[in-house]
Amino acid sequence: MDAGQFDLTPDPGPMRFVGELFEWRGPSPYHYIRVPPDIGEELRELSPLLTYGWGVIPVTVRIGESEFTTSLFPKDGGYLVPIKDAIRKGEGLVLGDSVTVELSISP
Repeated sequence: MDAGQFDLTPDPGPMRFVGELFEWRGPSPYHYIRVPPDIGEELRELSPLLTYGWGVIPVTVRIGESEFTTSLFPKDGGYLVPIKDAIRKGEGLVLGDSVTVELSISP
């Protein structure tokens, strides 16, 4: 069979959720939104087919009018969506905001 006949990357379709913006104060401070456990479980099941290393999963994220590509970080059995400063500032987001996130698996 021709390899083009197979869909080798599962695509659960766009996933939409609301999460709180928080700051991680590590060696390189960054802002994140935690993926809810139910979506995280679905992603964890698919991760062997999606990750390109270290368990990160490439995604496209939409927040408000902004769309960007990034990778979900595995953390404490779930996943975090890193929020770039340009997006955070452009959308007027501050710590503690409830943010509507739509994410799709990137090929």
